Amino acid sequence: MNARLVALPLPDAAPARVALLGTGTVGRAVWARLACWQGTALGARLALDYVANSRVAMLAPAHVAGDVGALLARATRAHALEAVDAALGATGTRIVIDATASEAVADRHPHWLARGVHVVTACKLGQGTSLARWRAIQAAREAGGTCYGDSATVGAGLPILRSLRALQAGGDRIHVIAGVLSGSLAWLFHQYDGLRPFSGFVREAHAAGYTEPDPREDLSGEDVRRKLLILARAAGVPLAPSDVAVDSLVPEALAALPRAALFDALPQLDAPLRARYAAAWKQGARLRFIARLHADGSARVGLEALPAEDPLAGGGGTDNRVALWTDRYPRQPLVLQGPGAGAEVTAAALLDDALAIQASATQGAMPKNVAIGAGRWNT
Repeated sequence: MNARLVALPLPDAAPARVALLGTGTVGRAVWARLACWQGTALGARLALDYVANSRVAMLAPAHVAGDVGALLARATRAHALEAVDAALGATGTRIVIDATASEAVADRHPHWLARGVHVVTACKLGQGTSLARWRAIQAAREAGGTCYGDSATVGAGLPILRSLRALQAGGDRIHVIAGVLSGSLAWLFHQYDGLRPFSGFVREAHAAGYTEPDPREDLSGEDVRRKLLILARAAGVPLAPSDVAVDSLVPEALAALPRAALFDALPQLDAPLRARYAAAWKQGARLRFIARLHADGSARVGLEALPAEDPLAGGGGTDNRVALWTDRYPRQPLVLQGPGAGAEVTAAALLDDALAIQASATQGAMPKNVAIGAGRWNT
């Protein structure tokens, strides 16, 4: 007998009221995705009440269309984080979508969560920096009965956190988490051939938008450390940033330069990377920038020479690749792979979390994939 799945409509409910903070590449992609949904069932589930960059804001744009940057350029209302509460009101399902890289916005997450406002974020500063802020987010979420959508913080929406939590919810225990967690560093080491200068690839990655505005943020391993901290804490290991050893690719002399002088000094990277590539090539290995977390709590981020058959040696482009060794997968790990960078996939992950929250409010159940959960670590 043939069977087919039938998608049941959600019960009628008021749309979630949404504030979009940040109109850089990711925020613009969120705006564009919402614009495509205008007049559809998906569009009817999210009502954009507030849009802001770091300077100005718009209240309840009548029609989500056009270039959001141009619209905000004509806006006269100054943006203040305190204004978000008033814009979203005090009742109904309310969601802040954080598409910024702002410490001030991340500091505000616990405030919103404790007051019944859900938070969906691509910013790693909330869960991937200090333990105090991470704990404040957890406590506020519990107090407010709210959701914290973090799918976009690791892997640009790949089901990494969701899979980790699902395994643990089923009683599995995690032994090792390891992965290529940076789309920019993945691209660099998939492209680098040891012949052309590494600095040229860095310039190319920067021009393509794969790196942060200051590529040292990627090359230092700091972005990868934050993602590893998010994974560790989701797995029930509350590591502090200082618990993660980081092998930066940035020489001290390059790290000390002002950003204006950076690109002229990038050739300082070339000789050290050429030597490491040559050593790996002689062993038949491939260079990959890897984050590792072990059951004893030891954690490290840095460049490794991997055998070609290693589960983390493959992939291509900006792919992230994460391997989970668990009770279920003790020898051959569960491997998750896909694009780990890009405004469109990140925006899709943010809105997936927002829609899951709206659906949960309609159906009266919190979506597990957007909840912070204590994990079970193998001990």
